[in-house]
Amino acid sequence: MKVLVPIKQVIDANVRPRVKADGTGVDLANVKLSINPFCEIAVEEAIRLKEKGKASEIVVVSIGPAKAQEIIRSAYALGADRGLFVETEERVEPLAVAKVLQAIIAAEQPGLVILGKQAIDDDSNQTGQMLAGLLGWPQATFASKLEVDGDRATVTREVDGGLETLALTLPAIVTTDLRLNNPRYPTLPNIMKAKKKAIDVKKPEDFGIDITPRLKVLKVSEPPARKPGIKVASAEELVKDLKAAGVL
Repeated sequence: MKVLVPIKQVIDANVRPRVKADGTGVDLANVKLSINPFCEIAVEEAIRLKEKGKASEIVVVSIGPAKAQEIIRSAYALGADRGLFVETEERVEPLAVAKVLQAIIAAEQPGLVILGKQAIDDDSNQTGQMLAGLLGWPQATFASKLEVDGDRATVTREVDGGLETLALTLPAIVTTDLRLNNPRYPTLPNIMKAKKKAIDVKKPEDFGIDITPRLKVLKVSEPPARKPGIKVASAEELVKDLKAAGVL
C-alpha cells in the first residue's frame, strides 16, 4: 500500500512570530522555518506503518515557495521514499491545497492519505476534511491511534467526551493529533543522503487548477498584552478581590 503524506512549511514552533509593522502579515525574514508539527507526526506514522509491513512506499507532497522544498528533504531524512513539490509564490488556501492534492492522488493512487489536522500558522483545520469531501473518501480526524489491517483502518480519535473509535474502508483520509506518536530525530547519514535525493517539482498549472486566493487578509495584529498577575496572602483575600472584580 502506498501512503501519501501532505506536509507544510511553517515558522518553527519554538520561534515567536513577529507581525510586520504595516500589519499586512507575519514577518518571515530571517526566521527559522520547519515542518509543521502535525505534519511531522503524519510522516512518522507513515514510517511506522512501513516498518510494520503495512505500507510499501511513502510519498510526501508539499505546496509553497521554492525554499519550502527543504521540508521535503527533511521528510526524506526521516524515512520518506519519494517527494513531490508544487511550487507557487501565491498564498495557498485550504480549498486550493485540497484540489491540488485531489489531482495528485488521482495520479498516485495511494491507499491511505495521512496529514496533520492543522497547520500552526493559519490553524485552518480544513484541508483534510475538504480533501475527503472532494474525493468522496471516508475520513477520521484528530487521530490519536491508527491501526491498518488489510483494506481496513481503525482510528481512535479524541472527542469532548473521551475517545471515539472509527472503522474505515481504505482508501481513506486520516488527520493526526498530537498524541498519535512522538516523531523520531533524523540521523546524520540520512540527512546527508536526503540532500542528494531528487524532488519532482510541478506547478499548479500542471494540474489545471486555479489557486487564486478567495479570501483577503485585511489586517494582522499582535494579541493584546496580558496584565501581570498579583499575589494574595490568603483565600479570603482572593475571594474579596474576585468579588470586587465582579467575577463572583
